[in-house]
Amino acid sequence: MNRKILLDLIGILLILLVVVIGYKLSPLLLPKSDLTVEPDAACKLQEADCAVALPGGGKISLSIGTRPIPLVKAFPVTVEASGARRVEIDFAGVEMDMGFNRPQLQELTPGVFTGEASLPVCVTGRMTWQATVLVDLPGSRVAVPFRFVTG
Repeated sequence: MNRKILLDLIGILLILLVVVIGYKLSPLLLPKSDLTVEPDAACKLQEADCAVALPGGGKISLSIGTRPIPLVKAFPVTVEASGARRVEIDFAGVEMDMGFNRPQLQELTPGVFTGEASLPVCVTGRMTWQATVLVDLPGSRVAVPFRFVTG
């Protein structure tokens, strides 16, 4: 009887441990932001750079250096966001989970952040992606979700 109670307690503790670890790691997987700004519907990231105006002034622009946006090959990305302290881009498949893909960009000059990204191949061929630009500004974090299609 004591052995069964001990095994039950160990099982409950393991479940609690998994819940606590999931809670602690959730900010990595689910980007949090203070403000989400939707880009203009006319933005076609596969064809041209896209920019969005911020409500308090300023703007955030995203530039992809290789068009069409390739799969499995690294491509350069540039984000311009004056006053930003840190910039990341979270690439996520819209129809299918394609895993964690969030490169942090390096500040090249004040307000200009660059880096490389790559997208995995989707077995279905055509894929809709959301590239959420996460910008840490003084006092807030802004998210801008840009969508595009590959394949």
